[in-house]
Amino acid sequence: MKLLRVGSPGAETPALLDRDGVLRDLSGIVPDIDGELLADAAKLARIREAAPGLPVLDAEGLRVGAPLGRIGKVVCIGLNYHDHARENGAEIPVEPIVFFKAADTVVGPDDTVLIPRKSVKTDWEVELAVVIGGTARYLETDEEALAHVAGYAISNDVSEREWQIERGGTWDKGKNCETFNPFGPWLVTADEVPDPQALSLRLWVNGELRQDGNTAEQIFPVAEVVRYVSQFMTLYPGDIINTGTPAGVAMGQPEPKPYLRAGDVVELEIEGLGRQRQELKGA
Repeated sequence: MKLLRVGSPGAETPALLDRDGVLRDLSGIVPDIDGELLADAAKLARIREAAPGLPVLDAEGLRVGAPLGRIGKVVCIGLNYHDHARENGAEIPVEPIVFFKAADTVVGPDDTVLIPRKSVKTDWEVELAVVIGGTARYLETDEEALAHVAGYAISNDVSEREWQIERGGTWDKGKNCETFNPFGPWLVTADEVPDPQALSLRLWVNGELRQDGNTAEQIFPVAEVVRYVSQFMTLYPGDIINTGTPAGVAMGQPEPKPYLRAGDVVELEIEGLGRQRQELKGA
């Protein structure tokens, strides 16, 4: 299924995009798309059965919000693509690099992204996002890990590189500016993504292709990432893991590096998971 949330910020309602591309209203069945729903197999089955008869929504002019409400935590994996590590001259990590984004950085897939005040190195990162559907702690196998995945979505892990790298401390202050995690448009349930290691990812800036990668290039595959993270923290339904970005970010380009500026337009897509478009404005 392709689950999504539509409407104005803070007042989104749950919806479903059916196999014919028709937008259908879920609000008569469930109050929201969140961890509680994703952990309830019976409710998800009821949605599948009811889908053909659900009321149709007029998608014209309707804002698409983040496809997940009441997000718990956003766990991020850094330097998780071989080509991205190479373009930055970084050693291949021995273990996954883990950092966090606050849930309030998450916005809709086509919402405005704000360039922080005094920022000169705001960057883009198209990423496969994993949405957790079952409480996960101390998982032992890849099979267990994938069984705890509810679905997948697109994240743009927007980053301010000066603050992330050059200002000392952790990466977090370059990752947690407002609007720095466009998410969606859909939460695609795991049954529709048979192999998360075979998805193409692309990102354009002002119409120019900047990133063109595949999740097959991941250093730590999705199953290993979920299993690994569960050794250090409990993952709950409604948590998100951003699994890293392929080569092609601004930081990896020759000087002058083409960091984002107000007025730029970023578009990104992942095979089978939809497409995002953001206009950049000053904060």
